[in-house]
Amino acid sequence: MGAARGVRLVPLLAAAAALWAPCTLAVRVLSGQKVCYGDFKHSCYKIAYFQDLSRRVGFQEARQACEIDGGALLSLESEAEQQLIENMLQNLTKSGSGISDGDFWIGLWRSSDGLATTACPDLYKWADGSISPFRNWYTDEPSCGSEACVVMYHQPTANPGLGGPYLYQWNDDRCNMKHNFICKYGPDNVLEKELGDRAELDYGIFPTVPAGNPYDTNKPEDQYHVIATETGIIPNLIYVIIPTIPLLLLILVAFGTCCFQMLHKRLPQHGDLSSESHNPWPTRTCLA
Repeated sequence: MGAARGVRLVPLLAAAAALWAPCTLAVRVLSGQKVCYGDFKHSCYKIAYFQDLSRRVGFQEARQACEIDGGALLSLESEAEQQLIENMLQNLTKSGSGISDGDFWIGLWRSSDGLATTACPDLYKWADGSISPFRNWYTDEPSCGSEACVVMYHQPTANPGLGGPYLYQWNDDRCNMKHNFICKYGPDNVLEKELGDRAELDYGIFPTVPAGNPYDTNKPEDQYHVIATETGIIPNLIYVIIPTIPLLLLILVAFGTCCFQMLHKRLPQHGDLSSESHNPWPTRTCLA
């Protein structure tokens, strides 16, 4: 009978696996998700997007959030890396309920030191210490003045201005303004250790580049190797527990079914006892 029960469990577990597998394999770029490219020797990124405007943060808050999480506010080393971030934002727009207008803090800012002797655009520096000279300013930016921190425009609904579309161009803004932000992380050695020899997942959802050079967008026939992980307790709970709920429920149902069947088969053994054994009173005997 144990073998029979095992056979009956197989369809239940197979159904559970069928429900659970799409949740774990259909990975898309989501807000709060760390995405790593290539062979673990390149940077990883995390987009923090808030549809609730009240949850957006100022420049210093965004910078601190990235540093606490082990990264830094985004620095952009080249036009190819700029294109990579644009592709991530486009994919994020397509996933789930999508995202709407809302600029993103990047790690470029300036201090007031040297303002009298140095041209304003030359005062901007990267928060992570990068010395990259790459810039992607919108026309007539930076405007300087009281605006000392830089955002990447993300206003898909905005009409083009005199300098063309605003989307993904850079603009200096007041540092206390509230925006979304993007974090950047160094090579993720911890992720490499966790995955070991497991094959990398190739989702093919970004413009494609060879694994050895994740910023080369000149070869669309190649494929990105994309690996996504979560950092922090709350994202882990959300992305791990929720997809496993169907599996856990079906395991509980299967366990309950087995217990019921075992209990049901034990009950007839008590029914075979004579009524005399169940009589709490002494048996009356006749004396000769």
